[in-house]
Amino acid sequence: MGTIFGKIIRGELPATKVFENDRILAIKDLHPIAPVHLLIMPKKEISCLQKMAQADLTLMGEIVSVAQNLAEEFGVADNYRLLTNVGSKSGQTVFHLHFHLIGGRTLGAIA
Repeated sequence: MGTIFGKIIRGELPATKVFENDRILAIKDLHPIAPVHLLIMPKKEISCLQKMAQADLTLMGEIVSVAQNLAEEFGVADNYRLLTNVGSKSGQTVFHLHFHLIGGRTLGAIA
């Protein structure tokens, strides 16, 4: 894995881990846009949601479950956003599939 997330997954770069199992890692975002801003990612190298293979779709259920549990743990279960970007024009800057769990403040509507 050549991305910063690959280096974090391999333990080559530090990160504040909030969840980890064999297939999923969740960390605190280094540049949070809200009081709670976590990144949830599969450990498997997948560049973005659009490139996820049929065989890997079970990861989505695991990611959602992790997001639900972390939202409870961080006190935002009643008001958070879970999102991913696909491609640079959408704002993706790290090409390793990841989801932002954002909450802890009022979030504006996405048009």
